[in-house]
Amino acid sequence: MSDQTNVPNQINIEISEEVAEGTYANLAIITHSHAEFVIDFVNVMPGTPKSKVKNRIVLTPFHAKRFMKALIENVKKFETANGVIQDMESVEIPFNFSGPVGQA
Repeated sequence: MSDQTNVPNQINIEISEEVAEGTYANLAIITHSHAEFVIDFVNVMPGTPKSKVKNRIVLTPFHAKRFMKALIENVKKFETANGVIQDMESVEIPFNFSGPVGQA
């Protein structure tokens, strides 16, 4: 009988090339029910009247909280290495965010 008590639990995770490329999103819309959290990732482009959800992730409340903690931890590590990320409250969004106005 082999002793497996000293072998750490490992998960073998594979990722396809398509998924590995990632999807850019600059907006996340989060909703929830008693049973799940839904995060919709959207790419909003200036001058575009309509945007589509690029990805939707559905999490249990337990996993949503674990995800939040992991994200907080990683943002702290990033800021330690790269400096503080400027918060949106201190960023001025230009009024022409919807794109340039056409001129003749």
